[in-house]
Amino acid sequence: MLPNIALDQLLLLDIETTPATPTLELCSDDMQQLWRDKNAKTLPVSGNDETAWFDKAGIYAEFGKIVCISVGFFSVDNNRYQLRLKSFYGDDEKELLKEFLELINKFHSKHQRFQFAGHNIREFDIPFICRRSVIHNLSLPQPLQLHGFKPWEVPMLDTLHLWRFGDNRYYISLKLLTAVMGIATPKDDIDGSMVGKVYWEEKDLQRIVTYCQKDVVAVAQLLMKFKQLPILQEQDIVIVK
Repeated sequence: MLPNIALDQLLLLDIETTPATPTLELCSDDMQQLWRDKNAKTLPVSGNDETAWFDKAGIYAEFGKIVCISVGFFSVDNNRYQLRLKSFYGDDEKELLKEFLELINKFHSKHQRFQFAGHNIREFDIPFICRRSVIHNLSLPQPLQLHGFKPWEVPMLDTLHLWRFGDNRYYISLKLLTAVMGIATPKDDIDGSMVGKVYWEEKDLQRIVTYCQKDVVAVAQLLMKFKQLPILQEQDIVIVK
């Protein structure tokens, strides 16, 4: 599987997002009303506005923010694949986005067959990054200028879409896909639903970074499996500070 995909041309990524503020009342009056309008369309599933804010706002780029972007790069050393990890994180979303977008420009300039890779990045991570970048008035690198692309031209390798095998209605979580493929779960500490609490209440950003990096490693292991290659060992994974 994936005979035409060169692993060293891929930029693996995962993002972690939270509500933009710890409580709804800290938003402007206009944004509070806009959230109520948004939330009203999903009641009673979402519950009251305040509870829904903390639980759900982080999945919407208009009401959330990115607190971590982790990326991974494949390389070959002594005939073994290695994965190098780097994370952009902090309270200043604009700054971490600027650094990440600069990395995309550098990586794209060096790799002619550049593609993003991740799980559900087509529907979540990449659109979220683009929307938040536009909100911060940041210029999008060429690989993120996606208007006008035909579906098969979009430079993304999404493990969710790979697993669909043409069944566009099918959804599988990263946790389930790693389980059925015999790969260690990245959800052994927290999961996405807990990121807002860990960020705003526990103020433990490093815990979120570690979780985000585990998701990138999980995607890397899936790609090794899809290509029928030996999975990465602990010594094959390097975190770049």
